[in-house]
Amino acid sequence: MENFKNDVKIKLIALDMDGTLLTNKHEISAANRQAIKEAREKGVIVVLSTGRSIRKVRRHMDSLELTSYLVTVNGSEIWDENRELVERSIVKTDLMQWMWSLSQEHNTGFWAISTENNYYGEMPGDIHEHEWLKFGFTIEDDTIREKIFFELQEKGEFELTNSTPKNIEVNPSGINKAKGLQIVCERLGIEMKNVMAVGDSLNDLAMIEEAGLGVAMENAQDIVKKAADWVTASNNEDGVAIAIQKWVL
Repeated sequence: MENFKNDVKIKLIALDMDGTLLTNKHEISAANRQAIKEAREKGVIVVLSTGRSIRKVRRHMDSLELTSYLVTVNGSEIWDENRELVERSIVKTDLMQWMWSLSQEHNTGFWAISTENNYYGEMPGDIHEHEWLKFGFTIEDDTIREKIFFELQEKGEFELTNSTPKNIEVNPSGINKAKGLQIVCERLGIEMKNVMAVGDSLNDLAMIEEAGLGVAMENAQDIVKKAADWVTASNNEDGVAIAIQKWVL
């Protein structure tokens, strides 16, 4: 906790979704819901910062009655309070074509997010007719995953993270949740030292390191726990609510 001073006031809470806010059943617990409500009543802004596209977030935002900014697709899209697009970062179509070919070559699972749609295990007929935000590989075999990671790294064009130890998430270079939150904070007039960021995977690492208070879930990957200022309970044990109660309420 040497990075965090107890007199620093948390003005914004950034929450990852899968493995963090959501249980393994993809639900928001009553305790998490209540803690978020109380934080908002206290004037704290709650921002979902997720690898998901806005299409996969709306239902949860509505159920929490959130009217704040939103960081989606690991920072490739940022949305304002009216869910109007603030900023978007695109992956070049030739790189998407190359990654799709790479997944075919190694027979891996994959998914892709365009500005209009989410694709799982199949791509549209002409990749070049779409605007792309992210590509993801699901790879059970550690050796193949390392080989693909190395090939992606060699390109020098990508921000490489994951949302589980078995996958690789690919965004444009320099695009991550921390960058997205910095843009949100600038627009709101909040400093990053007044942010509490909560997450569990490599795509949360940058925001956990940059935030004034970085919180890892008990179920987080080890590298994320090491980087965090504090570790809360797991996503199935109201970890988000416990962190909000301790540091915000």
